Amino acid sequence: MIRSDSRWLALLCCCQLFIMLVFINYSAVLPLLKIEWSMNNTRAGMIFSVYQLGYIASGVLLSILSDKFNIKHIFITAAFCSAGGNLLFALFADNFTSGMIFRALTGIGMGGTYMPGLKLVAERFEPARRGKAIGIYVGSLVFGGSLSLAVTGVLTGIYGWRIAFIFCSIGVCIGAVLAFPLFAGYRPPIHNVSESGYTGEVIRNRPALLMILGYGAHMWEMYGMRSWLAPFFSSALVGWGFEMSRATGFASAIAAVLIGIGAFSTAITGTLSDRFGRTATITVVMLASALLSFTFGWLINTNLPLTLAVGLAYGYLVVAESPVFSTGLTELVAPGYLGAAMGLQSLIGYSMGMISPTVFGWALDTFRDWHPYPGFQAEWGVAFAFIGIGGLAGPVFMWLLRRTPESTKMAGGNR
Repeated sequence: MIRSDSRWLALLCCCQLFIMLVFINYSAVLPLLKIEWSMNNTRAGMIFSVYQLGYIASGVLLSILSDKFNIKHIFITAAFCSAGGNLLFALFADNFTSGMIFRALTGIGMGGTYMPGLKLVAERFEPARRGKAIGIYVGSLVFGGSLSLAVTGVLTGIYGWRIAFIFCSIGVCIGAVLAFPLFAGYRPPIHNVSESGYTGEVIRNRPALLMILGYGAHMWEMYGMRSWLAPFFSSALVGWGFEMSRATGFASAIAAVLIGIGAFSTAITGTLSDRFGRTATITVVMLASALLSFTFGWLINTNLPLTLAVGLAYGYLVVAESPVFSTGLTELVAPGYLGAAMGLQSLIGYSMGMISPTVFGWALDTFRDWHPYPGFQAEWGVAFAFIGIGGLAGPVFMWLLRRTPESTKMAGGNR
């Protein structure tokens, strides 16, 4: 049975690797589109944020529907929708407005893949193995996200960004097709309905809400960092003497590596949370990640080797606790209401993930001309600090959660 579960999980992860090719491919070409479409940093961040808005709109609805309808139909249909939205962006986006519309459509499709897939993993693995399994699943998404940067950056340098986006859409279609054998013989489990209903099992469930709020803090920090990591390195490389087009391609490759390393951290952190507890693991990781958020942006004033070294640690930590939040939520909510709880988690988490890239861009525009010392750039340090402030809220919510008796339901107890 364990071997069969491992093969199933490997196939699900393979599907997500392809589906995630459209995840942050926009970030890889953001510096080019800023010039081509005459956008400031705030508008460039809004295109990334509207993707999150599309995700929220569908993610909340489809997560709730996954409690009542077959996840197979939701997952596969949503994947093809995401591929279509990205293809429309490649073929027809030519300014800020059209970019917003087609990027939102891409996000709408992505909303029906991540959380429903997460629910599939939670249904298949018992709590003692769930942290590791969800960590591996989330790791595949992180690795897929890094591939979206790397593939888009490489193909953009050779063929242009529109061909790169078309290739990403083809990849998503491949992932959707691979999902058909994944669901072979799948039957949705039947769960008992609670007398307290959605309000009692989710809205009035204080431990679950604290876990969801902590997830929101995590998403604020992670999406602010992810969306601007490639543009940060592009700006830094130009300042260090690289030509613009070369800097853009190199920056995408660097960002892909730094984000991709998170694929290892999620699996490791998920396993550690099975042993040491969910809240303790989250607290340690988020404090370390927030420290780097307050540090990283200032490194644009240093050199490439130091920035890369710190960036590797940053990329490892900023996503590491993601599967632990999702695993913890599965242990605090009745199975029959897990999809609804994940819908609320999507609403809170991806709302934060939608806002932070725009706030980041606003900070860049606002502090662009601030130089505390001659030749010392401050805008990137301030912008990264804004997302670090949000990251510090996560340990506070975990401290409150540890003080609730219900937290002992989670693997690892109340540690």
